[in-house]
Order: sequence, then structure tokens, then C-alpha cells
Amino acid sequence: MKNLKYISIPGFVNNNGQTFDINLSYQLFGQPLHSAPIVLVNHALTGNSNVVGENGWWNDLIGENKCIDTTYYTILAFNIPGNGFDNKQEHLIHDYKGFTARNIAQLFAEGLKQLEITELFSIIGGSVGGGIAWELAILQPNLAKHLIPIATDWKVTDWLIANCHIQEAILNNSIKPLEDARMHAMTLYRTPESLTKKFDRDQTENSVFKVESWLNYHGQNLDKRFHLPAYKLMNQILKTIDITRGRLSFKEVASAIKGHIHIITINSDLFFKADENWETYLDLKSVKKEVTIGEIKSIHGHDAFLIEFDQLSKLLNPIFEVKKQYNTVLKKAI
Repeated sequence: MKNLKYISIPGFVNNNGQTFDINLSYQLFGQPLHSAPIVLVNHALTGNSNVVGENGWWNDLIGENKCIDTTYYTILAFNIPGNGFDNKQEHLIHDYKGFTARNIAQLFAEGLKQLEITELFSIIGGSVGGGIAWELAILQPNLAKHLIPIATDWKVTDWLIANCHIQEAILNNSIKPLEDARMHAMTLYRTPESLTKKFDRDQTENSVFKVESWLNYHGQNLDKRFHLPAYKLMNQILKTIDITRGRLSFKEVASAIKGHIHIITINSDLFFKADENWETYLDLKSVKKEVTIGEIKSIHGHDAFLIEFDQLSKLLNPIFEVKKQYNTVLKKAI
């Protein structure tokens, strides 16, 4: 895999006490490591570390002269171990039940340690990647100046756990597990209004509803590029996001985070509901000053963080422009 680097983490103990030798892969973009402020980007469920450049899944947000400008920042992105991005069968994790979102944050923390990174400008991630960002910020409260969880929350709800349970049942019992699980998931990533606007009950020349054809395409496409053990693992990680598990209350735990917290929610998100994000914001604001919330307005639901880039950039620009402006002034002074 182009520019893919590895960190060896032997003897990692997961939540069930099982031991694994982990190869944590990552990619770097923008400025050389340790030469500029570092932005850690956490990928979503079927994503990977290829966040920018050729086939970069967040090219609309990250890049030269983009919101997160690669001429000013170093971009670091880890692959969640077992996500199969390197296509090495030996790196897949088949015994997925013992892994949690916190375990992945622990692995990322070890990766940062081996890269000799003690400070991040920001940690940013959408969906499950944002949940891992929350977990990492609790593990290392002084690590990042800015925590930016997008379309996520510090915990999963019973409704989301229920849908992860359905996903797991499909993955374990279907004849075409990846295709069928992906089709089910796509109906949760979007909204009824989004699908109506896109398809309006139109049919193909073969009298197939276009929404059915669209679902089939996404299912078949994921089946071509993803691995079944990877999907099972990622679904398990999503289901286990909870920074309070085995700890104190949310306010007590989250108030320890030293950096600024910028919550980005989506008004139509069916996965991580906007109302829950606003409740998180109000709870945090009562114990911590450096908290903001921004809301993307969209009919597209959870996937809006991958669609509504103009809105997302406007919400994030104030965070990333400050460092750019500072660097410009500093260069002129030199």
C-alpha cells in the first residue's frame, strides 16, 4: 500500500484479556512529522488512513488550501487494526468480540508514543472515528488542543446498539453477509427524505426501483473492497463507544479534557441524534468553558459529514484558520 507505514505493538491485551501482536499501520500527509502542528484524523467504519490525495475519502476537507491545509499541518491517520486496508490476511482480527473502542484508542496512544508525539493540534473523526477520538482524549487529557468529534457522541444509545446487533446477525448468518449488511446500514446512514429526493420512486429500464439498484451497488461495491472479519470488528467497536464504562459520570470524566471540545452534530442524523449531542454540550458546558457545538443542516442524515462539505468547512474554519494565520505572521517576521 502506497506510503503505508507500520508500528509494531506486541502483546496487546484487549478488553477480554486476550493477547494480540498488533501491526498498527498509518499514513502521513502534508508537512513532515515534527515540523508542523499535527492533526490526527480517525476514519469511519468502512474507511481507512487514506484521507487525502489519490482516492482520499476526505479530499473535500483536507488538502492544499482546503479547510485543513496540508501546507500548514501534518496529517496523521492510523488504520484501526484489523480493518484490512493493507489486504494482508494475517493482520485481520477474527476473534473480534473482545475489542472495544477504548482498546483502539489505547493502540492509537501507543502509536503516538512510538512516533514520539506528545502534543496534537487536534483530533478529528466522524462517526466511529469520532467515538475513538473521545476515548483517546479521556486516556490522554493533555494530548490535543482541540477535540473535534463529528456525527458521533461519547456513548452509543440502546437504539444504535440494537442496530449493531442486527448488523452482527446479518454478518454471521447471511449468504451474502457484506452485501446485505451494507444495504441495511445504508438505510440508516441516510434518511427517508434523502432517499425520496434522490430517487422519488423512479425505476430503471428493467423496472427495478432505482433505490434498490443503489442499495445493490453499495452492497456489491463493499463486498469487492472489504473483508468480512474487518466489518465484524468495526461493528463491534462502534457498539462499544462509552467513555464512562468502568469510570465516573460523564461530567466528571469529560471535564478532565484540557483542550477545547468542538462538537459537530447533524440535525437529521439517525445514528447519533442531534438532541443527544446538544444534551452532551449542555452537560459539558456546565463544567467546562472551552466547549462549542455546531450543527449541519441537511436532509442526508448521518452521511452528511461526507456530503455537506461547505457547511462542515465553515464550522471548522475558525479552529484551523487561527493556526494558519499565526504561522503566516511568524514567517513574515522571520
